[in-house]
Amino acid sequence: MTPEMMPNQTVFLSPETGSSGGPAFPDSASAAQQVDLVARRLQDVRAEIGRVIFGQKDVVDQALVSILSGGHALLVGAPGLGKTLLVTTLGTVLGLDSRRVQFTPDLMPSDITGSEILDEDAAGHRSFRFVPGPVFCQLLMADEINRASPRTQSALLQAMQEHRVAIAGTEYALPRPFHVLATQNPIDQEGTYPLPEAQLDRFMLQIQLTFPDAADERAMLLATTGVPQEAPQQILSTEDVLYAQAMVRALPVGERIVDAILRLVRSARPETTDVQTVKDCIAWGPGPRAAQTLMLATRARALLDGRLSPDLDDVAALARPVLAHRMALSFSARADSTRIEDVIDGLVSRLG
Repeated sequence: MTPEMMPNQTVFLSPETGSSGGPAFPDSASAAQQVDLVARRLQDVRAEIGRVIFGQKDVVDQALVSILSGGHALLVGAPGLGKTLLVTTLGTVLGLDSRRVQFTPDLMPSDITGSEILDEDAAGHRSFRFVPGPVFCQLLMADEINRASPRTQSALLQAMQEHRVAIAGTEYALPRPFHVLATQNPIDQEGTYPLPEAQLDRFMLQIQLTFPDAADERAMLLATTGVPQEAPQQILSTEDVLYAQAMVRALPVGERIVDAILRLVRSARPETTDVQTVKDCIAWGPGPRAAQTLMLATRARALLDGRLSPDLDDVAALARPVLAHRMALSFSARADSTRIEDVIDGLVSRLG
């Protein structure tokens, strides 16, 4: 069963049991009961990921929020922080068909999307046959995406926005669900190509990975230098993920939260803000996609916590990962060492 949303309605759907033994939600269950059932399954997902990824709770939650919202995420962090391990673990635990592409300067668009090859049968008749590339999966890891040329980076634009690719005039639909989790190293910028704003805007969240605290690093040290760890186990199926995504879009959002999201996004634009700091420091601000993203992401975060509706804490927690890569500092602000995160925090403090 493919879960679909009726427009302008709040509905709670009942999926079939997935092939992995995922939950079946009875039609008679109330909305609160359904949210609780899904939230408990997501707690199992968190716990299974936590057996492999030490610390980084906020990073794991933001990655799950991206997938539950049906979007893509850009993971930014120094080498050795577990970006690749996180993506591969997510694919296993969520039961998604995952592929990895190592982006390099010599990578071509056809290496990602696929290409047509000339076939010849036994009778000598020749015809073209399409050979799908690694993008035809449910979870694509674009490792060090900024090391590929802009031409190759742009091969993902249509896939990320429309969930399809066009090859030789023919369009091919991608599997459902489809997510791109890209990684980027913020330290080594030699030989890299910064992602253009149009592509950055396609990433729902920019997730910052930081160094673990002492307790988590100690646990990691003990767990990874002894007997090999047991591989993570699958918790959900594709059907379960699709159902959870449908539930995210069905969760109600209060008018207060809608107004807060609109105020936050519009106050981050120099053209529509009344905040002097934004007028002085921001060259360009977030577009409407940021508000759409924030609306979905707050619902997904509420579902992760087993709540029926998002609150202002969700908006505040997701403001940085949603807005930071959709805004740019002016030249004078960069010269003064202004941080875009500080500007966003100032806008969030005005929401209360």
